[in-house]
Amino acid sequence: MIDRKTGRILRSLSGFYDVQTDDGVVVCRARGALRRNGSSPLTGDMVEITVEKGKGMVEKILPRKNSFIRPAVANIDALVIFAANVNPVTEPFLIDRVAAIAGNQEVPVYLCLNKCDLDPAVDLARIYRNAGFRVIQTSAENGEGVEALREVIRGKLTAFTGNSGVGKSSILNSLCPQLELPVGEVSQKLGRGRHTTRHVELYRLSEDTYVADTPGFSSFDTEQMEIILKENLQYAFPDFAPYLGACQFHDCTHRKEPGCAVTQAVAEGKIEKSRYDSYLRLYEKAAQIKSWEIK
Repeated sequence: MIDRKTGRILRSLSGFYDVQTDDGVVVCRARGALRRNGSSPLTGDMVEITVEKGKGMVEKILPRKNSFIRPAVANIDALVIFAANVNPVTEPFLIDRVAAIAGNQEVPVYLCLNKCDLDPAVDLARIYRNAGFRVIQTSAENGEGVEALREVIRGKLTAFTGNSGVGKSSILNSLCPQLELPVGEVSQKLGRGRHTTRHVELYRLSEDTYVADTPGFSSFDTEQMEIILKENLQYAFPDFAPYLGACQFHDCTHRKEPGCAVTQAVAEGKIEKSRYDSYLRLYEKAAQIKSWEIK
Protein backbone atom coordinates (compact mmCIF):
# COMPACT_ATOMS: atom_id res chain seq x y z
CA MET A 1 0.00 0.00 0.00
CA ILE A 2 1.32 3.44 -0.95
CA ASP A 3 0.81 6.18 1.64
CA ARG A 4 0.89 9.84 0.49
CA LYS A 5 1.99 12.60 2.84
CA THR A 6 3.01 16.26 2.86
CA GLY A 7 5.89 17.58 4.94
CA ARG A 8 8.92 19.84 5.25
CA ILE A 9 12.50 18.81 4.53
CA LEU A 10 14.54 19.13 7.72
CA ARG A 11 17.83 17.88 6.28
CA SER A 12 19.31 16.95 2.92
CA LEU A 13 22.48 14.88 2.89
CA SER A 14 24.05 12.69 0.19
CA GLY A 15 20.82 12.34 -1.77
CA PHE A 16 18.68 11.51 1.27
CA TYR A 17 16.02 13.85 2.67
CA ASP A 18 14.59 13.82 6.20
CA VAL A 19 10.97 14.97 5.80
CA GLN A 20 8.92 16.03 8.83
CA THR A 21 5.32 14.93 8.44
CA ASP A 22 2.40 14.89 10.88
CA ASP A 23 3.27 11.26 11.59
CA GLY A 24 6.98 11.78 12.20
CA VAL A 25 10.17 12.01 10.15
CA VAL A 26 10.43 9.97 6.95
CA VAL A 27 13.79 9.39 5.23
CA CYS A 28 13.30 9.82 1.48
CA ARG A 29 15.08 9.75 -1.84
CA ALA A 30 13.97 12.09 -4.64
CA ARG A 31 12.49 11.18 -7.99
CA GLY A 32 15.10 11.46 -10.73
CA ALA A 33 12.67 13.57 -12.71
CA LEU A 34 13.05 16.37 -10.16
CA ARG A 35 16.80 16.60 -10.69
CA ARG A 36 16.43 16.32 -14.45
CA ASN A 37 14.03 19.27 -14.34
CA GLY A 38 16.61 21.29 -12.42
CA SER A 39 14.54 21.39 -9.24
CA SER A 40 16.45 19.41 -6.63
CA PRO A 41 14.85 19.53 -3.18
CA LEU A 42 16.29 21.91 -0.59
CA THR A 43 16.17 22.03 3.18
CA GLY A 44 13.05 24.01 4.07
CA ASP A 45 11.06 22.81 1.06
CA MET A 46 7.47 21.70 1.53
CA VAL A 47 7.11 18.47 -0.43
CA GLU A 48 4.67 15.72 -1.31
CA ILE A 49 6.04 12.25 -0.63
CA THR A 50 4.95 8.65 -0.99
CA VAL A 51 5.84 5.94 1.50
CA GLU A 52 5.85 2.27 0.53
CA LYS A 53 7.18 -0.52 2.74
CA GLY A 54 8.87 2.04 4.97
CA LYS A 55 10.73 3.74 2.11
CA GLY A 56 9.98 7.35 1.25
CA MET A 57 10.14 9.12 -2.10
CA VAL A 58 9.90 12.87 -2.74
CA GLU A 59 7.40 13.16 -5.57
CA LYS A 60 6.80 16.90 -5.81
CA ILE A 61 8.23 20.16 -4.49
CA LEU A 62 5.44 22.52 -3.51
CA PRO A 63 5.70 26.18 -4.61
CA ARG A 64 8.51 28.05 -2.87
CA LYS A 65 8.33 31.61 -1.60
CA ASN A 66 12.11 31.87 -1.99
CA SER A 67 15.21 29.74 -2.46
CA PHE A 68 18.96 30.23 -2.31
CA ILE A 69 22.07 28.56 -3.69
CA ARG A 70 24.34 29.52 -0.79
CA PRO A 71 23.05 28.79 1.77
CA ALA A 72 21.08 26.00 0.05
CA VAL A 73 17.74 26.58 1.73
CA ALA A 74 14.16 27.44 0.79
CA ASN A 75 11.09 29.14 2.26
CA ILE A 76 12.87 31.16 4.92
CA ASP A 77 11.23 34.09 6.72
CA ALA A 78 14.51 35.79 7.62
CA LEU A 79 18.27 35.49 7.29
CA VAL A 80 20.69 36.09 10.16
CA ILE A 81 24.21 36.87 8.98
CA PHE A 82 26.85 36.11 11.59
CA ALA A 83 30.05 38.13 11.71
CA ALA A 84 32.84 38.93 14.14
CA ASN A 85 35.65 41.43 14.49
CA VAL A 86 38.07 38.93 15.99
CA ASN A 87 39.24 35.40 15.31
CA PRO A 88 38.22 35.52 12.45
CA VAL A 89 37.60 39.09 11.31
CA THR A 90 34.68 39.27 8.88
CA GLU A 91 35.20 41.27 5.69
CA PRO A 92 32.25 43.67 5.17
CA PHE A 93 31.99 42.58 1.52
CA LEU A 94 30.99 39.08 2.68
CA ILE A 95 28.16 40.57 4.72
CA ASP A 96 27.10 42.89 1.91
CA ARG A 97 26.99 40.19 -0.76
CA VAL A 98 24.86 37.82 1.30
CA ALA A 99 22.62 40.68 2.43
CA ALA A 100 22.14 41.82 -1.17
CA ILE A 101 21.18 38.30 -2.28
CA ALA A 102 18.57 38.12 0.48
CA GLY A 103 17.39 41.66 -0.21
CA ASN A 104 16.93 40.82 -3.87
CA GLN A 105 14.32 38.27 -2.78
CA GLU A 106 12.84 40.63 -0.17
CA VAL A 107 13.95 38.44 2.73
CA PRO A 108 14.56 40.42 5.95
CA VAL A 109 18.19 40.40 7.06
CA TYR A 110 19.55 40.67 10.60
CA LEU A 111 23.22 40.99 11.51
CA CYS A 112 24.54 39.08 14.52
CA LEU A 113 27.94 40.30 15.68
CA ASN A 114 29.31 37.45 17.77
CA LYS A 115 32.35 37.10 20.07
CA CYS A 116 31.61 40.51 21.58
CA ASP A 117 33.26 39.37 24.81
CA LEU A 118 36.52 39.55 22.84
CA ASP A 119 35.74 42.53 20.60
CA PRO A 120 32.43 44.45 20.52
CA ALA A 121 32.78 45.13 16.77
CA VAL A 122 31.83 48.77 17.24
CA ASP A 123 32.63 49.82 13.67
CA LEU A 124 30.64 46.96 12.10
CA ALA A 125 27.71 47.74 14.39
CA ARG A 126 27.80 51.40 13.38
CA ILE A 127 28.06 50.66 9.64
CA TYR A 128 25.08 48.31 9.54
CA ARG A 129 22.87 50.21 11.95
CA ASN A 130 23.43 53.29 9.78
CA ALA A 131 22.51 51.15 6.76
CA GLY A 132 19.19 50.27 8.39
CA PHE A 133 19.89 46.73 9.58
CA ARG A 134 18.83 45.33 12.93
CA VAL A 135 22.13 44.49 14.65
CA ILE A 136 22.40 42.11 17.61
CA GLN A 137 25.71 41.91 19.49
CA THR A 138 26.21 38.51 21.09
CA SER A 139 28.64 36.29 22.91
CA ALA A 140 28.21 32.55 23.10
CA GLU A 141 30.80 32.62 25.89
CA ASN A 142 28.88 34.79 28.37
CA GLY A 143 25.35 34.76 26.90
CA GLU A 144 25.29 38.43 25.90
CA GLY A 145 22.56 39.18 23.37
CA VAL A 146 21.31 35.59 23.10
CA GLU A 147 17.84 36.44 24.41
CA ALA A 148 17.63 39.45 22.08
CA LEU A 149 18.42 37.12 19.17
CA ARG A 150 15.80 34.65 20.39
CA GLU A 151 13.16 37.40 20.21
CA VAL A 152 14.23 38.36 16.67
CA ILE A 153 13.82 34.82 15.34
CA ARG A 154 10.73 33.85 17.36
CA GLY A 155 7.90 32.52 15.19
CA LYS A 156 10.06 32.39 12.04
CA LEU A 157 11.95 29.93 9.90
CA THR A 158 15.36 31.60 9.96
CA ALA A 159 18.62 30.63 8.27
CA PHE A 160 21.91 31.27 10.09
CA THR A 161 24.81 31.97 7.75
CA GLY A 162 28.25 33.56 7.88
CA ASN A 163 31.93 32.92 7.40
CA SER A 164 33.54 29.90 9.04
CA GLY A 165 34.48 30.27 12.68
CA VAL A 166 32.16 33.13 13.67
CA GLY A 167 30.18 30.91 16.04
CA LYS A 168 26.84 30.04 14.44
CA SER A 169 26.74 26.60 16.03
CA SER A 170 27.90 27.97 19.39
CA ILE A 171 25.04 30.47 19.43
CA LEU A 172 22.58 27.74 18.41
CA ASN A 173 23.79 25.71 21.38
CA SER A 174 23.18 28.75 23.58
CA LEU A 175 19.65 29.09 22.19
CA CYS A 176 18.95 25.37 22.58
CA PRO A 177 21.56 23.54 24.73
CA GLN A 178 20.06 20.10 24.09
CA LEU A 179 21.21 20.30 20.46
CA GLU A 180 24.84 19.79 21.55
CA LEU A 181 26.14 20.77 18.10
CA PRO A 182 29.89 20.26 17.49
CA VAL A 183 31.93 23.45 17.69
CA GLY A 184 35.24 23.86 15.88
CA GLU A 185 38.36 25.74 16.84
CA VAL A 186 39.61 28.69 14.82
CA SER A 187 43.06 28.34 13.30
CA GLN A 188 45.28 30.98 14.91
CA LYS A 189 47.69 30.82 11.97
CA LEU A 190 45.12 31.15 9.20
CA GLY A 191 42.57 33.21 11.10
CA ARG A 192 39.61 31.19 9.91
CA GLY A 193 37.43 28.45 11.26
CA ARG A 194 37.04 24.84 10.31
CA HIS A 195 33.74 23.77 8.76
CA THR A 196 31.95 22.00 11.62
CA THR A 197 28.56 22.20 9.85
CA ARG A 198 28.74 20.09 6.69
CA HIS A 199 25.17 20.39 5.48
CA VAL A 200 22.06 22.53 5.94
CA GLU A 201 19.86 21.24 8.75
CA LEU A 202 16.65 22.63 10.17
CA TYR A 203 16.31 22.66 13.97
CA ARG A 204 13.09 23.20 15.85
CA LEU A 205 13.74 25.55 18.78
CA SER A 206 10.08 25.85 19.81
CA GLU A 207 6.65 25.07 18.43
CA ASP A 208 6.78 27.88 15.86
CA THR A 209 10.50 28.66 15.60
CA TYR A 210 12.92 26.89 13.28
CA VAL A 211 16.57 27.65 12.49
CA ALA A 212 18.54 26.35 9.53
CA ASP A 213 22.22 25.99 10.44
CA THR A 214 24.35 26.23 7.31
CA PRO A 215 27.99 25.51 6.46
CA GLY A 216 30.35 28.43 6.94
CA PHE A 217 31.94 30.06 3.93
CA SER A 218 35.08 32.00 3.04
CA SER A 219 35.74 34.85 0.62
CA PHE A 220 36.47 32.26 -2.07
CA ASP A 221 32.97 30.82 -1.74
CA THR A 222 31.31 34.07 -2.80
CA GLU A 223 32.03 33.08 -6.40
CA GLN A 224 29.45 30.30 -5.97
CA MET A 225 26.70 32.67 -4.82
CA GLU A 226 23.89 34.07 -6.89
CA ILE A 227 24.54 36.98 -9.22
CA ILE A 228 21.96 39.77 -9.16
CA LEU A 229 21.13 41.52 -12.42
CA LYS A 230 22.92 44.86 -12.48
CA GLU A 231 19.69 46.80 -12.96
CA ASN A 232 18.22 45.18 -9.82
CA LEU A 233 21.29 45.54 -7.61
CA GLN A 234 20.51 49.07 -6.41
CA TYR A 235 17.23 47.84 -4.89
CA ALA A 236 19.08 45.16 -2.88
CA PHE A 237 20.82 47.90 -0.84
CA PRO A 238 18.15 49.33 1.49
CA ASP A 239 20.37 52.26 2.44
CA PHE A 240 20.23 53.43 -1.20
CA ALA A 241 16.41 53.60 -1.16
CA PRO A 242 15.99 57.24 -0.03
CA TYR A 243 18.10 58.42 -2.97
CA LEU A 244 16.82 56.28 -5.82
CA GLY A 245 14.85 58.32 -8.33
CA ALA A 246 16.60 61.53 -7.29
CA CYS A 247 19.51 61.23 -9.74
CA GLN A 248 19.93 63.51 -12.76
CA PHE A 249 19.56 60.54 -15.14
CA HIS A 250 16.73 58.04 -14.74
CA ASP A 251 18.99 55.14 -15.77
CA CYS A 252 21.82 56.14 -13.40
CA THR A 253 24.06 53.22 -12.38
CA HIS A 254 25.40 55.21 -9.40
CA ARG A 255 29.00 54.90 -10.48
CA LYS A 256 30.42 57.76 -12.57
CA GLU A 257 27.35 59.70 -13.71
CA PRO A 258 27.05 63.40 -12.85
CA GLY A 259 24.18 64.44 -10.61
CA CYS A 260 23.98 61.06 -8.86
CA ALA A 261 22.11 61.27 -5.56
CA VAL A 262 23.68 58.04 -4.29
CA THR A 263 27.30 59.12 -4.80
CA GLN A 264 26.41 62.48 -3.26
CA ALA A 265 25.03 60.69 -0.21
CA VAL A 266 28.26 58.70 0.03
CA ALA A 267 30.30 61.90 -0.15
CA GLU A 268 28.18 63.41 2.64
CA GLY A 269 28.57 60.32 4.83
CA LYS A 270 24.88 59.41 4.63
CA ILE A 271 25.77 56.07 2.99
CA GLU A 272 28.72 54.16 4.43
CA LYS A 273 31.67 54.02 2.02
CA SER A 274 32.26 50.31 2.63
CA ARG A 275 28.66 49.63 1.57
CA TYR A 276 29.11 51.66 -1.60
CA ASP A 277 32.43 49.92 -2.35
CA SER A 278 30.64 46.57 -2.06
CA TYR A 279 27.97 47.81 -4.47
CA LEU A 280 30.67 48.70 -7.03
CA ARG A 281 32.30 45.26 -6.69
CA LEU A 282 28.97 43.50 -7.10
CA TYR A 283 28.00 45.72 -10.03
CA GLU A 284 31.22 44.80 -11.82
CA LYS A 285 30.36 41.10 -11.43
CA ALA A 286 26.73 41.64 -12.40
CA ALA A 287 27.68 43.59 -15.54
CA GLN A 288 29.29 40.44 -16.92
CA ILE A 289 26.01 38.48 -16.71
CA LYS A 290 23.26 38.66 -19.30
CA SER A 291 19.62 38.33 -18.23
CA TRP A 292 19.13 35.21 -20.31
CA GLU A 293 21.94 33.49 -18.41
CA ILE A 294 19.98 33.61 -15.16
CA LYS A 295 17.21 31.03 -14.91
